[in-house]
Amino acid sequence: MAPPFEFATAGRIVFGEGALREVAPAAASMGRRALLVTGASAGRAAHLLAQLEAAEVSCVPFAVAGEPTIALIAGGVELARGERCDLVIALGGGSAIDAGKALAALLTNPGEPLDYLEVIGRGRALEHRPAPFIAIPTTAGTGSEVTRNAVLASPAQGVKASLRSPSMLPRLAVVDPALTLDLPRPLTGATGLDALTQLIEPYVSARANPMTDMFCAEGIRRAAVALPRAWDNGRDRAARCDMAWASLLGGLALANAGLGAVHGFAAPIGGMFPAPHGAVCAALLPHAMAINVQALHARDAAGAALGRYEEAAQLLTGRPHATAEDGAQWIGALCRKLEIPPLRAYGVSAADIPRLAERAALASSMTGNPIALTPEELREIVARAI
Repeated sequence: MAPPFEFATAGRIVFGEGALREVAPAAASMGRRALLVTGASAGRAAHLLAQLEAAEVSCVPFAVAGEPTIALIAGGVELARGERCDLVIALGGGSAIDAGKALAALLTNPGEPLDYLEVIGRGRALEHRPAPFIAIPTTAGTGSEVTRNAVLASPAQGVKASLRSPSMLPRLAVVDPALTLDLPRPLTGATGLDALTQLIEPYVSARANPMTDMFCAEGIRRAAVALPRAWDNGRDRAARCDMAWASLLGGLALANAGLGAVHGFAAPIGGMFPAPHGAVCAALLPHAMAINVQALHARDAAGAALGRYEEAAQLLTGRPHATAEDGAQWIGALCRKLEIPPLRAYGVSAADIPRLAERAALASSMTGNPIALTPEELREIVARAI
């Protein structure tokens, strides 16, 4: 008998090459003036902008050069209100989509971002439904197009925190794998390993459910083959399609089953150092897996999580008798192939380990980890990743 669970996602998902053409008619049914959020390269949105204008949807551009900050979002809300925008469209990686989600939420709600942010803010619930929001990812990694939170950085405090609400799920998610064909190798590797992290962690999560299990197993199997291929040849359309699919599945899974130690560390590391989220997850993943497996052997060998790690290893390696340890080793070998830099490349040093471990222990993502890790185990994860 399946245990009871809840599942929520974007109002509508359109997947496949050429799916971008669905955006303009959908946008025209939601509003007349859009805040068009992009990454630093706003020119990548030229084709979409032409389609929107043809559909009589005018656009106000808003570029997000890096991971979104509280100040950036406050400025974007002021711009959107001044321009009388009635919907938000985000085309880009996870940063642009998170920014779009936050902007759509705050466009219709009074106050400032800190009124609604978790941990460092007041944590108030949104009073009003966000403005209509369309998410269009151009990387295959974050799955942010189907999640209900937006991660914002506060550089002054050296932390990242989430603006979170079920109503923040995008009205429409459009996943067009063709948009990822020109991703450079470093981004392909980092975002691809972020996608794998967001498939493995929900699969072994304490909050896993039968629906997310199905998504995770399919996504792990696809990404294990497709990611090395996409890194070797960025124009491999089949590999890019499989990675876009795996990323979407990871977003669906994490939004409903939670994450674990990798993301528990990613928040404080990303808040304290100029390190992209995907790169941090990639550097941590093999070591968090190895330490989790060790801890499960020592303290919960009969529990379900160790078996889940074995199943993940078999999906990753394609070997029916692979062990949980084999899975961590396989991920480590993949990180080396994809030339993933260690955390020291972003300024993390041994002196930072105690503080990072303390902050990670308090992160909301850590509640999904399949076993409670000791302070020593947390410190060991970072030490190995440096």
